[in-house]
Amino acid sequence: MNCIAVIILCAVFADFLVHIIADIFNLRMLKSQLPEQFKGWYDDRHYASSQKYLQVNTRFEWLAAIVNLALFVGLWFGRGFPLIDQWVRTLTASPLISELLYIGLLFILKSVIALPFSIYSTFSIEERFGFNKTTWKIFISDLCKQFILSISIGGILLSGVLAFFEYAGPHAWFYCWIASIVFMIVMQFVVPTWIMPLFNKFKPLEPGALKSAIMAYANSIDFSLNNVFIMDGSKRSRKTNAFFTGFGRHKRIVLYDTLVKNHTTNELVAILAHEMGHYKKKHVLWMLLTGILQTGIMLYLLSLFISSSMLFNAFYIQTPSVYAGLVFFGILFAPIDFFMGILMQYFSRRNEYAADRFAVETTNDSDSFVSALKKLAVHNLSNLRPHPLYVVLNYSHPPIIDRLESIGKVDGFKSVAE
Repeated sequence: MNCIAVIILCAVFADFLVHIIADIFNLRMLKSQLPEQFKGWYDDRHYASSQKYLQVNTRFEWLAAIVNLALFVGLWFGRGFPLIDQWVRTLTASPLISELLYIGLLFILKSVIALPFSIYSTFSIEERFGFNKTTWKIFISDLCKQFILSISIGGILLSGVLAFFEYAGPHAWFYCWIASIVFMIVMQFVVPTWIMPLFNKFKPLEPGALKSAIMAYANSIDFSLNNVFIMDGSKRSRKTNAFFTGFGRHKRIVLYDTLVKNHTTNELVAILAHEMGHYKKKHVLWMLLTGILQTGIMLYLLSLFISSSMLFNAFYIQTPSVYAGLVFFGILFAPIDFFMGILMQYFSRRNEYAADRFAVETTNDSDSFVSALKKLAVHNLSNLRPHPLYVVLNYSHPPIIDRLESIGKVDGFKSVAE
């Protein structure tokens, strides 16, 4: 083993252990006493169910993580990477096809390993806690669509990356970065318009009190909005959510049908005020720009390591190639991605606080927003007391109680000012 192999191995096990430790701390935070903010919202049975849901999912994630780690180490030290490399080289004389086959086979292998865990999570755990509404027909249909999209869109993007690094010389990373930027921007318009409708139906919100209230609020903050869409999330799960996606006339604000069913008009306006706040505060744009910067850093580092003999020797590859270098760099990049992910999630949580403040200040109705957040937490069996380390590692949104306390401070400040 050379120094790169040691670094990768240490990083893989460190990542595994850190997440296990965070999970243990998180489970130890569970208490039978209901937080003051949720008294009257949970009964004892439902609150106990939310804690059991966390325990079951955490232990299931441990099993998945152990299996994935064992298989990865087995593939690595069982010299599976060079065996697959030698095999695909015998199938075709075309370098590009060999490249796509190598990465495609690893992708399929990873997907096959993940499939039993996905099935158990959907049809056992989610079913046990009353969330699952996915049928086998929908599950298989989703798998097929995801596979086709991965092969088509992913194949095109991957072919471009491989071609740039194969033929574009020392500035390949920069050309690849420019192409990636164009791709990321185009996908902001393609995803909401063409891809998302492949999986769900999106119906414009029908005229009525809810639509009138939403449009009136949007006009009050000068937010151009042609329509709000209702998504048939109930065909897969009873969980509730709302989200914002896209830019310009392609932007979409989407409400799950389960959300509309369980919330009042004022609560739904408050939820959408939060989503519109992300747009008005330019969070969507900044996250896109951050993603572009992150991609540039990754591609530049890739250009430094993609031909490194030490990287190939670490995985027992005798004949260097662009495609194997891309795969191995992805593994080597994991420690950097770990810390970048923590930083990205920190800024994401800050953005959520800012969007919460925007919703409270512009609707002047903190009670409805607080009520909406509590309903979401209760309905989705959210963990009310996550451990701080677990939050740092895993949460893109602040814990619900922290959000409620922040809203209280904003509302209290407004009351004093008034």
